[in-house]
Amino acid sequence: MSLLRILGCTKGLHMSRSILVQSGVLTSKLPLPAIGASGTTLHTSSQRHSAGMMSSTHWKAERVISVGLLAVIPAALAFPNPALDYTLAASLVLHAHWGMEQVFTDYVHGPSLPKVVNASLLFASSVAFASLCYFNYNDVGLAKAIAMFWSA
Repeated sequence: MSLLRILGCTKGLHMSRSILVQSGVLTSKLPLPAIGASGTTLHTSSQRHSAGMMSSTHWKAERVISVGLLAVIPAALAFPNPALDYTLAASLVLHAHWGMEQVFTDYVHGPSLPKVVNASLLFASSVAFASLCYFNYNDVGLAKAIAMFWSA
């Protein structure tokens, strides 16, 4: 059975006339990737992503943070207060952390280098968040500092 038939992708294909079928590419017994199905959702990777989330859940969380930043940034600048300053700090650091994590996942390879890079990213993100929280607590706050920087 071909890979296309297993995946249900043969609708509209004339399998007998296909050049790929005639050459034996589609009819050969290719090793199938590990596919885990749960309910109606098909996950091509059973590997869990950061924080123990499935990749689809992680992707949704990234989108929520990204869209949430569209509301938090203007709100924090328009109405500076400690709650919005801490929300802004947390969402900016989390957004940057997840973005860099994806860059490192795509471009850093090897047996031990990804572990070192991910550990250093976690350390840098933790230091950045702690620094922003320290600044929010001991100084004017993140949003007010941005407004002061713009007015200078």
